[in-house]
Amino acid sequence: MKRNTWQREAVREALDATEGFISAQALHSTLHATGSPIGLATVYRALGDLATSGEADSLQSPDGESLYRACTTTGHHHHLICRNCGLTVEIAADEVEAWAKRVAARHGFTQAAHVVDVFGLCENCTRLAAGE
Repeated sequence: MKRNTWQREAVREALDATEGFISAQALHSTLHATGSPIGLATVYRALGDLATSGEADSLQSPDGESLYRACTTTGHHHHLICRNCGLTVEIAADEVEAWAKRVAARHGFTQAAHVVDVFGLCENCTRLAAGE
């Protein structure tokens, strides 16, 4: 267990106050706007620690950038994420879980892990894009 430094607590509080997923750079900018002297490398480290401990969700954007948000669900889960507004919905994906286990076993793998996040447009952004 990592010790709880003021920097990690500041990152956790800023992440808790953020809607949806955010990059380390954007969170760092938010912290600096409130007068925090925390460094970007420290923000990256704290976010990584929070993700490892299960206190934050982490995913790769379609551009390959790591994004984070305060975790609202314990345990393994997946997300639907709007590419436009960032709306995120946690989803169960039992079919994906079963498929991952079957494929791993078929190839002799054990202790397989996976990450599945689905990016698209939410209902509201789809309506806006259609000009409704």
